[in-house]
Amino acid sequence: MSQDVPLTVAVIGAGIVGLCTALEIQRTGHHVLLVEPGEPGGRQAASYGNATWINPGAIAPISMPGLWRKVPGFLLDRTGPFTVRWRDLPRHAGWLLRFLAAGSDWEKIEACARLRYPLCKDTVTDHKSYAAEAGVDHLIRQQGLIYVYPDRSGFVAESRIWSMRREFGVRFSEVEEAELRRLQPELSPTYRFGARLDDAGQIADPGAYCAALARLLVARGGQHVAARATGFIIDGGRLKAVKTDKSPLACHRAVIAAGIGSGNLAKLAGDRVPLISERGYHVVIPEPGLELGAGLMPSDGQMGVVSTPQGLRLAGQVELANPDAAPDWRRAEILLGYARKMFPGQAERFDVAEIDRWMGNRPSTPDGLPCIGFASGSNDIVHAFGHAHTGLSQGPATGKLVAALIDGRTPPFDPAPYSARRFA
Repeated sequence: MSQDVPLTVAVIGAGIVGLCTALEIQRTGHHVLLVEPGEPGGRQAASYGNATWINPGAIAPISMPGLWRKVPGFLLDRTGPFTVRWRDLPRHAGWLLRFLAAGSDWEKIEACARLRYPLCKDTVTDHKSYAAEAGVDHLIRQQGLIYVYPDRSGFVAESRIWSMRREFGVRFSEVEEAELRRLQPELSPTYRFGARLDDAGQIADPGAYCAALARLLVARGGQHVAARATGFIIDGGRLKAVKTDKSPLACHRAVIAAGIGSGNLAKLAGDRVPLISERGYHVVIPEPGLELGAGLMPSDGQMGVVSTPQGLRLAGQVELANPDAAPDWRRAEILLGYARKMFPGQAERFDVAEIDRWMGNRPSTPDGLPCIGFASGSNDIVHAFGHAHTGLSQGPATGKLVAALIDGRTPPFDPAPYSARRFA
């Protein structure tokens, strides 16, 4: 049964998931308090620094069969796309074991992909709609995303993932060498084959986009409360207020969408979630001397390579480390190394450019799925966090699901598999 009386809903976190959720809740007639200490779209958020991709084909988790064999290499090789800091290994060991177990066989991968697909499938359409409402249509680009390989054998080695995409109806095209050269003449001849996700796209400037969505929310009557949420006042299972570092915010419902900060809040709401930071890095090379149409992902580097208004962005890397640890800027140098490898004709230009380096904390669960659904401590609190690498793609569907739960409507798809209680 839908909610007839407008509620006051505190959405904790102004990253892309929180913003999409806030807009969807507002759309159903409720008053939204957006609780975020920083500026929406600011550099503090994981949403600021991602690879910009909005990808209906983002169905595969990171953990895959056979990954466990590579863990010793991850510990020893600081230059690979996945690394674990030795000093942080003890605190992450339990998570890492669960992570490896989640990807231990293809039956688990296929089950995970079936649950990730409804979170991704309409992402481009939904973001186009948000962008139009916010007056930033120009930030949405839909020219596809191309995975590039040294040759076809790399594509064949990943055939099970591509077959799963086909089964879900995700359109993709094989790109032979001549077409790859035509599409991106600056790309190194090292890469001779590609696979293009035809309907995927990018949000050219995620920071500006998030800021625009926040302005839209406020223009429609929402409030941005510049405070940090610290807990909840719950009486008899009913939420009375969200505690903050300033003063309590009286509200009827709350949504936890605070990125890496969601784990502590979820615990206060009755759920222990194995949430850690998969720290990601990016570099932006201003005036790179080339413009990409489709975004690229090199099979050997596993990072997103995209053109943004600020320059060429390379974003990726997985570093398991304490969220508060100092950045290891060698990770950024690895990304720059791939820029030189991919575009050798621009390498000298890259060497003298004033590079923007960034690091952020992706909130990651071990099983490749976010936490979405009612908290164990109160049905007035709803989880919406843990999207890891795909918050930008999964934000709109998450928002619609959470809004339906808060409004008492039939959800667009079954929320049960995403419940935080799966970790109990």
